[in-house]
Amino acid sequence: MPRVPFVGRLSLRDYVALITSFALLALEVIIRTITLLLPGPIVRWFYRASRNAFNRLSSPASRHSRNRKKAVSSPIAQANDFLDICELYGYTAEEHIVQTGDGYLLGVHRLGYKRGEEDQKVNAGPGSVQKKVVYLHHGLMMNSEVWVCLTERELCLPFMLVEQGFDVWLGNNRGNKYSKKSLHTTPDKIAFWSFSMDQFAFHDIPDTIDYVLSTTKQPSLSYIGFSQGTAQAFATLSIHPMLNEKVDVFVALAPAMAPPGLAGGIVASLVKSSPEILYLAFGRRAIFGSATMWQALLYPAIFTWFIDKSLSFLFGWHTNNITAHQKMAAYPHLYSFSSVKTVVHWFQIIRHGTFQMFDDEGSSPLAVGKGSKYYKIAKFPTRNIKTPIVLVYGGSDSLVDIELMLRELPRHTVAKCIKKYEHLDLLWAHDVDELVFPHVLEALQTYAVPQGGQKSWKAIDRGIHDRQSLGANGSSTLEGSGSDRSLRLITQDQRLRQAYDWGLDSSTPDEQLDESEGDEKADEGPEWFALSPPPKAPSLLAALHTPERNHDHIAAATAP
Repeated sequence: MPRVPFVGRLSLRDYVALITSFALLALEVIIRTITLLLPGPIVRWFYRASRNAFNRLSSPASRHSRNRKKAVSSPIAQANDFLDICELYGYTAEEHIVQTGDGYLLGVHRLGYKRGEEDQKVNAGPGSVQKKVVYLHHGLMMNSEVWVCLTERELCLPFMLVEQGFDVWLGNNRGNKYSKKSLHTTPDKIAFWSFSMDQFAFHDIPDTIDYVLSTTKQPSLSYIGFSQGTAQAFATLSIHPMLNEKVDVFVALAPAMAPPGLAGGIVASLVKSSPEILYLAFGRRAIFGSATMWQALLYPAIFTWFIDKSLSFLFGWHTNNITAHQKMAAYPHLYSFSSVKTVVHWFQIIRHGTFQMFDDEGSSPLAVGKGSKYYKIAKFPTRNIKTPIVLVYGGSDSLVDIELMLRELPRHTVAKCIKKYEHLDLLWAHDVDELVFPHVLEALQTYAVPQGGQKSWKAIDRGIHDRQSLGANGSSTLEGSGSDRSLRLITQDQRLRQAYDWGLDSSTPDEQLDESEGDEKADEGPEWFALSPPPKAPSLLAALHTPERNHDHIAAATAP
């Protein structure tokens, strides 16, 4: 039985927030218990009732607007796993299992073949097709599906990299959907969930990279991370010097190191409190384990609305750069299991403002005297990283403190800002192919070791000149200059890109979320899907400079 900890010197407002949070958690437990006890027909009745109530509050025009995009978003939203999503777009993915040094079994996915190339051997030794390896890693409480649940092939980074001749691998953290197995314990035991970012850094990332390089017989790979996936790379590269020789470039999308804080008052109060408060509220196993139940219970449009409101409350994000049908497709794949201890670790980092290892003693905010004189929490020595680093972040991302990040990273770090972007926009915004992909491809072409070649990084040009404009909301490039680092704006190319016709509806996001009652059967998804034939893939940087995009949409078809 967990003990009730002394919370700390919190303000009256913080105490009210904590009490409110526990009341909400108790209510959630009651509703979850009742729901689990209800027969299936009653649960389905509640689902239909919520759908009908939602539709009665919407106009016919808004329902029509939403239904125009349903054939695209529904198959992706209802796909069971990574392989199913890739099959919708005509790609064949592989599943691999990595055993970590401490006995966890991690699911890893591979996209090594262009469409129509499946009969060839890739990176399988002499006589096989040799490709440069790129490794992608997801964020907190996510899995590899977040990289591929896009409604257009051209907006999907892994698919674009595959078509340009890369061997693409996508990792998963221990405990998530694809990695819930260990040789020593089981997910129903507390010991299974006793991990934080320390274990990701000491085991998951380096062991996965070693497996990928061993399987592909390549000397190095390029690492692309999102959110916590970047923090894991910062941590593991800082404590494994030899790993820097195996990663030729690290591209950090929406980089995370020491977030400045959270917008929600309740969560901000939890950050200030003792870790025991979180353990008392959420237990010591998986956090938000009931999220999948709510996803199954709520009507998709209501679930999407709820996620939007939660993101606004917690982080102040408005998600205006992500289309409504993209949210409907991606939000069902947003959550995956992680440990409460990992979240506690992040709260410790936020509270101390330092990218540190897990504080096992759980220093209390009540500590009297200067505790740092007698006890110092180990920091990840990120300035020791030798791998070239390219940061791509959103100017409206509340979780990025770029000045703090650049102070803690080596001098060769380059940072590029996309002013209008928030956190999730780096994955799912409607214009990632214009604003994000050029930075990624430039980093790969500048620093990545050519397949079969010798390591020959191009020197970082202090007067780097972006090869294309990023539109009216463009981006700026920042570089560090040591311990007294100042942020320097690099002059950019002022060429304006030709505007694209995105074919988006003029209706509001809320209107686009509506669906008619007659579409209930369509919620089950079509029986099979057809894809338009792919065009011959040109050079990606050349494609990004052309005034027209060739969109591949998923088209619903009737079974023969």
